[in-house]
Amino acid sequence: MASEAQPADGRAIEVRALAKTYREVQAVKGVDFDVAAGEVFGFLGPNGAGKTTTINMLCTLVKPTAGSATVAGHDVVRERDDVRRNIGLVFQDPTLDSYLTGAQNLKLHAELYGIESSLVAPRMRQVLTMVGLWDRRDTAVGTYSGGMRRRLEIARGLMHSPRVLFLDEPTIGLDPQTRRSIWSYIRELQQREQITIFMTTHYMDEAEWCDRIAIMDHGKIVALEAPETLKAQVGTDRVTIQTDDDDAAIGALAERFGITARISEGAVAFGVPEGEHFVPRLFSELGMPIRAVSVSRPTLDDVFMSYTGSTIRDAEEDQSKHRNRVMMQMMGGRR
Repeated sequence: MASEAQPADGRAIEVRALAKTYREVQAVKGVDFDVAAGEVFGFLGPNGAGKTTTINMLCTLVKPTAGSATVAGHDVVRERDDVRRNIGLVFQDPTLDSYLTGAQNLKLHAELYGIESSLVAPRMRQVLTMVGLWDRRDTAVGTYSGGMRRRLEIARGLMHSPRVLFLDEPTIGLDPQTRRSIWSYIRELQQREQITIFMTTHYMDEAEWCDRIAIMDHGKIVALEAPETLKAQVGTDRVTIQTDDDDAAIGALAERFGITARISEGAVAFGVPEGEHFVPRLFSELGMPIRAVSVSRPTLDDVFMSYTGSTIRDAEEDQSKHRNRVMMQMMGGRR
């Protein structure tokens, strides 16, 4: 079970200048942040931004090239065993044994963590009940839906009563309804267990569940605040218009209003203060027909755009090449 030592300052995670380099490729470039005990902390960024590498360093799966980090009061390099006893980890890729039942998967985990035999049954009932799988405990995992498997992996991560639970893209590949359900469970578990949750995601709506988020891009943290604070810093509303000639509309917006617009999901999007008041002027002065218009408050995608110059979707396409280079360097380092 997790040790009882507590960080004196109430910080569950402390990171200073943490970096990871694979040969000449910098996957993580000297990041700094703290996570308070009991906080739901999120890493938001495109695939390939360095989120998984960071979480792997914090979980002692990858040794940092430089910098330092402590988790639950223990150094991730010098006290790896202590760190591992105090954390739970739900990987991005499934790691359950589909031939075993849900209960058997949890019992195997309990044995690996040396949980006292008298504590296994009550703890199993507790975590399976929390994720709504107690009635399916004796069913083979191979018959579970994707959402059920994710919930079982979370239950497994909680079996040894960790003080910090790491979730690497916990809902990747799941449909939106199942994703919302998983997050309802996660929030309920965090409140019941009183643990710290550190998660990575590239879903904007998922990041809204976090107390604070760090936006990561190209191996660096470019912003770190509560979601509402970050959105308030954008200072503009998001206006989206549909026209018969998007390129001409972008040119007209720049020429007539000094606005820099972009194509986003098949429409022309841009930011302006008090968007609803700007729309009448837009119709009268743009100089071309507008087929549809919408105005919305800033989103986390707008925040990402303001800090990086691109949407998270565009950044994922750009960083796929970077990710491939990192993987090639990793494979080369193993030879």
